[in-house]
Amino acid sequence: MVGRLLAAFYRSVRARARRRAISWYARPVYRVIAAVMAATLLAGCAAHARQTVRFSSITPGAPLTIEATMVRPAGPGPFPAVVQLHGCAGLEAQSFRWARWFAERGYVALVVDSFGPRGVKGDCRSGPDDPPITARFDDAFGALLYLQSRPDVRADRVAAIGWSQGGVYAMAVINGPSLDRARRRGVAMPTIGSTTGGFAAGIGVYPGGCFSLVNEQVVRPLLVLIGEADDWTPAAKCREMVEAMRGRGADATIVTYPGAYHYFDVEGQRLEVQTQVENDNRAGGFGATVSYQAEAASDAHRRVEEFLARHLK
Repeated sequence: MVGRLLAAFYRSVRARARRRAISWYARPVYRVIAAVMAATLLAGCAAHARQTVRFSSITPGAPLTIEATMVRPAGPGPFPAVVQLHGCAGLEAQSFRWARWFAERGYVALVVDSFGPRGVKGDCRSGPDDPPITARFDDAFGALLYLQSRPDVRADRVAAIGWSQGGVYAMAVINGPSLDRARRRGVAMPTIGSTTGGFAAGIGVYPGGCFSLVNEQVVRPLLVLIGEADDWTPAAKCREMVEAMRGRGADATIVTYPGAYHYFDVEGQRLEVQTQVENDNRAGGFGATVSYQAEAASDAHRRVEEFLARHLK
């Protein structure tokens, strides 16, 4: 999955890194369990309307119907919105906790399921079920166009946020060279700066792929949140990426959390090494340390709230 992804979005890197550096950054959870937990989390939130919606990806010549869960604030709107992009395990309970949190703060949250329609296992390992090259990028823009078609959404105030594997897509959808490459393969990309242009901002939470963006440039505001102790998506490369982009004039910010690992915002995640996931940054190519850290999670929520208020409201 990763090799094809990087070949599509970024300049070439060594084959092994391309093969495994992005697609295994989220905790493996059975989708049926996530669905049950999501239903439990969202039940009783009558103040926040929620529904299952469908839209088409924007893949030229081969659009796919994508399913998503929309959680919106009470009232007619129009509201700013956030497109949520999951990690390599697919949808999880945490995805819906964030959606509810966004709705409570006045944002329409669209939780995109890129794996379900494609039958992807979500085991954070490469395999024959890996999505096509730029599938998730195309899903994200399909989600954007869907939201922009709704009268209760502010068309020019939609951000992307992604975790782990989803984080690289949240960065790619506002990365100038990625947008150019999409146009070259025939994607009808929105015009940046127009009323119904592209994404207004992007947020990467412990994102993968930072090493591949060091020499590229986001064209909209970017916020990166990552743990200093993360051994799955190292903070050093994300810091290098952000500093390089800032040096070229980009509105990019990174916040790192000392002692925090991958999944620092995943409530209930105990400290452990998940041995079954692929990880190019560990000897043998497998295993990643994960843990919830309340202090980092609290600050991350505060940073996200401030960032979105600054750029979407």
